[in-house]
Amino acid sequence: MSYRSRRDDWGSRGGWGSGGGGRPSLKGRQPGERLRKPRWDLTKLTPFEKNFYQPTPTVLNRSPYEVEKYRTDKEITLRGRNIPNPIQYFSDYNFPDYVMAEIRRQGYEQPTPIQGQGWPISLQGRDFVGIAQTGSGKTLGYILPAIVHINHQPYLERGDGPIALILAPTRELAQQILTVAQDYGASSKIRSTCVFGGAPKGPQIRDLERGVEICIATPGRLIDFLEAGKTNLRRTTYLVLDEADRMLDMGFEPQIRKIVDQIRPDRQTLMWSATWPKEVRNLAEDFLKDYIQLNVGSLSLAANHNILQIVDVCQEIEKDTKLRQLLNEMAQEKANKTIIFIETKRKVEDVTRGLRSTGWPAMCIHGDKSQQERDWVLSEFRSGRAPILVATDVAARGLGKYG
Repeated sequence: MSYRSRRDDWGSRGGWGSGGGGRPSLKGRQPGERLRKPRWDLTKLTPFEKNFYQPTPTVLNRSPYEVEKYRTDKEITLRGRNIPNPIQYFSDYNFPDYVMAEIRRQGYEQPTPIQGQGWPISLQGRDFVGIAQTGSGKTLGYILPAIVHINHQPYLERGDGPIALILAPTRELAQQILTVAQDYGASSKIRSTCVFGGAPKGPQIRDLERGVEICIATPGRLIDFLEAGKTNLRRTTYLVLDEADRMLDMGFEPQIRKIVDQIRPDRQTLMWSATWPKEVRNLAEDFLKDYIQLNVGSLSLAANHNILQIVDVCQEIEKDTKLRQLLNEMAQEKANKTIIFIETKRKVEDVTRGLRSTGWPAMCIHGDKSQQERDWVLSEFRSGRAPILVATDVAARGLGKYG
């Protein structure tokens, strides 16, 4: 299978639209109320390719017993029709050179279960729901097919929006996704950007106006840019909803629906979630067509089974004393890092001040912190210079790289 090279003179492309002027805040009105759903006529839409999967004889000739044993051993369960065999080893499939070069550089030995079974489904252009715990390799699970998808599409023209759109609940997760997209997209000149609130709009708008193949966005900021005409989703044919359950928990469903309305209905849609509640199932039924559901592990649990969880129920007045006891215990271990989740921003500040006043090297992040400060605090935590992080649920997911 030949993959189209995207190497060209990127300097020949200009921007479009106006500069980085601001727009009125979304506060006080419904998200996306200025956006109108296009009347899609599939007969007039430009056709596009989305099935790029050509299984090798190794994959096709693997015995049903071996395939079933792999799925059983990896706790993979599937629902849907015409499910392809998994790619158990990188040698099983003729991945493009630009993908394999980065995989070798990263030192990956074999695909994770969510990748091995998910890649054949995604590369076929099928709609797909992946349910797996954080740390399962899901980001590369959808970035690799996105890179292949983009490399088969016509180049962006002046005024085109992204080809691949990835929606994520928090800016921290969005920035981690951006790193993976840049690592794997660089060799084929695929440009990516990250769009999220709490940071200046100007640089984000400039990236969008110059043209990017991959846009990773939190729903609120993307809605703002769509309403302001700073980008559009007319070219978007590959949509990812990452941590869908988390986005619904945070109240993003109206924004997500407004955004998806702006994307052509024959797109490919991939949804990822750590849990499978009724609300996420409803979203899948509304957005996906003839989809395959892939689950790794238990449907009923979001927690990682490899983590020991100890629940200590106590009175409010006991919490401060118990926290310091736990910190003293954990301080006995070398290179230990601790994240303390707290419900409110004010309490985060209070606890952090209290810990620092008694000598504990604690730092904090929450929604009122600037993006620059949040990035710095996470960098300090990752390096171990600040081994105690106090946070609201803004950091509840996507911090695997920092632990």
